[in-house]
Amino acid sequence: MKSRFAALVTLALLAAACTAAEGEPIPESSGKAASAAVPSATAEPKPSPEPYTISFAGDVHFEGVLRTRLNNNPRTALGPIANVLRRSDLTLLNLETAITTGGTPAPGKQFTFRAPATAFTALKAAGVDAVTMANNHGMDYMESGLQDSLAAIKRSKFPVIGVGKNAAEAYRPFRTTVKGNRVAVIGATQVLDSEFIQSWTATDDKAGLASAKNEPRLLQAVRQARKNSDTVIVFLHWGAELVKCPTDVQRDLAAKLSQAGADVIVGSHAHILLGGGYSGRSYVHYGLGNFVFYNWGPETGKTGVLTLTINGRKVLKDRWTPARINGGVPIPLIGSAGTQALSEYTSLRQCTGLSAKPSAAQ
Repeated sequence: MKSRFAALVTLALLAAACTAAEGEPIPESSGKAASAAVPSATAEPKPSPEPYTISFAGDVHFEGVLRTRLNNNPRTALGPIANVLRRSDLTLLNLETAITTGGTPAPGKQFTFRAPATAFTALKAAGVDAVTMANNHGMDYMESGLQDSLAAIKRSKFPVIGVGKNAAEAYRPFRTTVKGNRVAVIGATQVLDSEFIQSWTATDDKAGLASAKNEPRLLQAVRQARKNSDTVIVFLHWGAELVKCPTDVQRDLAAKLSQAGADVIVGSHAHILLGGGYSGRSYVHYGLGNFVFYNWGPETGKTGVLTLTINGRKVLKDRWTPARINGGVPIPLIGSAGTQALSEYTSLRQCTGLSAKPSAAQ
């Protein structure tokens, strides 16, 4: 009798449980466990990341003859080098100018650069995907010029790093996904005139530039990006003008950034080319030179495009496309001129302490 009664009770409990399962919602707190326990019939496996290409170029402004090109037709302002820039999955460069038509030039500066917002039109048309404005010309027209720049960035919706309404925005990376790779790019400047370090540096409650002189803040940004990115890149303004070998300050910062989790560390400022190569698991380039620039002397006119092939954290290949600035714009070099320029570029690695191939640590 007891066993029959127990069986009837068991059947009643099972029926009640089934009714509750069909008619009552699953509590919100158990949603993750439930969805994990019951795979969706439509779920597809996440595709594995594939190698992608990313190109980097040096300093760009739109002064002098370049302003004429920009005013005539922004879509062709960068000239034939655009064909090189468009080939890569992602292209970045250093925009070394304030984006404003007003403002007051920074007092005491010998050179101040500014350009209208059509500069973004020119860059986008040439295949550039994002730029850094963290450099020693990003606030050439001081606070009012900075506000104009930030407004132009917002209107254009063109990705710009290294500048912002506060430190959080200035150090915030540009993020994108390329062939399954989550890419984060941070911009910062190690070069600031001493009298402008305080007024140009973004803080928690002041607009400005991301400064590499505030190393803890920059390293924090890299570590944070490392947590949820496949490739972390730092684009710097660094080095000493017209000095062909990296400074101790550059070497020291590159090592710290690599240790913090940066996979690629590139930059410009010296107005001439420096070498690049592998340092442990990171790829480092100490100087991309002038790019779209009104100065094109025997050395300052040497330029090119650095293209890396990357898969996740691994830099699989580096390629240099040599060019020479003529009339303010880079003209790709081919034939014997290109071969010679490539040989000269390769020799720049000798004083960098970098390797031509990735180490086993990768």
